[in-house]
Amino acid sequence: MLEVTVNKFRANLKESVEQAISNHEPLRVSRRNGGDFIVVSADDWSQEQETLYVLQNSSLMKQIAISSKTNESCKGYKPNRKELDEINSV
Repeated sequence: MLEVTVNKFRANLKESVEQAISNHEPLRVSRRNGGDFIVVSADDWSQEQETLYVLQNSSLMKQIAISSKTNESCKGYKPNRKELDEINSV
C-alpha cells in the first residue's frame, strides 16, 4: 500500500485520487496527530464489502467448500457449450 503525508495528499489531491482509482491500490494518508485514513475507489470498496459479506456468511462458506470438493473430484455439474458461452459473455 502506498503512503503519503496529508500535506502531500492535499497538494496532489487529484493525482492521488486518480492513482488510487486507476491502479486499484489503496492509498494511506498519514497525519502527524494520528487518525490516518485510506483512499480507495468506490468499486474497490464495494468489492471488498462483498467479499466480507461472503466470508461472514457461514452458509455461503459451506456451499463454497462443498462446491470446491465437488469440483476437485470432477463430479460437479458440467455446463453445455451454450451455457458456457452465456457465462463467458458476462
